[in-house]
Amino acid sequence: MMNMQITIDKAGRIVLPKPLRQSLCLEAGDTLELTSQGENISLRPVRGVSPLQKEKGVWVYHTGRPLSQEAVRAVRDEVHQDRLQRARGSTQ
Repeated sequence: MMNMQITIDKAGRIVLPKPLRQSLCLEAGDTLELTSQGENISLRPVRGVSPLQKEKGVWVYHTGRPLSQEAVRAVRDEVHQDRLQRARGSTQ
């Protein structure tokens, strides 16, 4: 639980403190849902259901099930072969 005071600037903007943004994995461009009821204002991150999500600055594809070792090896080998061919100047 975090409790602090923040100030609204002349344009009506507020800044979410960095420790809060970090703890919620919020970055520039993320969407927040605002709810108000009486004197209470609530902000909630909108988390998409997209299988592609950013984790610690890296885009990660979530399929909902783990990949087999064979599938990982096949993709790794394909990428490795492609890189070798490019390094040799071949596009076979």
